Amino acid sequence: MNTDKIIEKTENAVETAVNIAAEPRKLVDMTREFFRLEAAGGIVLVLASAMALIIANSPLFGMYNYIFNEVDFRIGFSDIGALDTEIHKSILLWINDGMMAVFFFLVGLEIKREVLEGELSTTKKALLPALAAIGGMAVPAAIYYYINMDTPELLRGWAIPAATDIAFALGVLALVGSRAPISLKVLLTAIAIIDDIGAILIIAIFYSASIETSALLFALIPFLGLLLLNRRGVSTTAPYILLGILLWIAVLKSGVHATLAGVIIALMVPMRCKSNPEYSPCKHLEHSLHPWVAFMILPIFGFANAGVPFDGMGLHSLLEPVTLGIAAGLFIGKQIGIFGILWLTIVTGLSPKPKDTNWWQLYAVSLLCGIGFTMSLFIGGLAFEGVEMQASVRLGVLVGSIASAILAFAILKFGPTSVKTPETQKA
Repeated sequence: MNTDKIIEKTENAVETAVNIAAEPRKLVDMTREFFRLEAAGGIVLVLASAMALIIANSPLFGMYNYIFNEVDFRIGFSDIGALDTEIHKSILLWINDGMMAVFFFLVGLEIKREVLEGELSTTKKALLPALAAIGGMAVPAAIYYYINMDTPELLRGWAIPAATDIAFALGVLALVGSRAPISLKVLLTAIAIIDDIGAILIIAIFYSASIETSALLFALIPFLGLLLLNRRGVSTTAPYILLGILLWIAVLKSGVHATLAGVIIALMVPMRCKSNPEYSPCKHLEHSLHPWVAFMILPIFGFANAGVPFDGMGLHSLLEPVTLGIAAGLFIGKQIGIFGILWLTIVTGLSPKPKDTNWWQLYAVSLLCGIGFTMSLFIGGLAFEGVEMQASVRLGVLVGSIASAILAFAILKFGPTSVKTPETQKA
């Protein structure tokens, strides 16, 4: 009898120990799966954008331009109460205002997870990437402003080089394999997420149209509904989606950029289920949406926005103020802003250097953040109208992003993977 109890207790203890030991491995596996998915999405995004460039410089450009800019359709009803729900847009704007709202919803979920439970959950964790992200937004914007300050109408594009494309950047990291330590990927992700927060605020403050008060007041109804669902701890996702669609329509009609509705909805989704703390509605939605965003929404966005016809362009095109300001902001500004802050913060002891990294790898991270692509093209579409201006924006984004990606890849692939510090030499 006693022997049976001893055996039973021993088995329970072993099972508990195995479960505890399995948790870190499970976390590591989930992290690796996340980065693999993000990287694969970046590669698909690159391929879709390359295809757009090929088509834009072929006899098919006329059809490409017609489909995305001339074909339009409308949904909804007009003159229903105080809010006109009819939406009439071109295919390109449906992609940029509609599909990208889902992308921003995912960004909002990622931000919430990182702030509550991830790499931004404590001041110590958030300090290094937060300071680096601020520098990485301020310096590129300043470089663009300096180049274009004599032409006031072009200053509206100051925020274009301030953005970072996390999918594209992680795709480059994936190409170097084990030469990029996990801590480097975590730092890059944290900087990019804080960068996204900055981009969201910039869009809300500087790139919203004139405000339609009645639509904004109507938006309070679904917003309060979402807030009530959150306070009640409702974990079913369907009510959030239904109210979210109403919020998106109202925000779109209000003049505030519609993609911000995606962020608001994401912040209302509970992090944990009250009845089952092990279940996270936020993480469940994030995991479910990642494949759709990575392999459908972003590639479609890249395909629709990256088509730049090079006909009539030459080296002089690279020296046009908008193109030069964007390219220099992404390629030079990000290096100065991010690496300068990383160096200063670590050297002064405000924050430790990320584990298993060296200065060359941190410099490469600053370069990777110069890949603006998705967010830069998105902000460029808000800043300027017209085919000629969009061509300048796209050319600047492509040149700056590609130059940053190539140099970052070369450093990570052929540069040193570790350095000997005084501490390791003593050991």
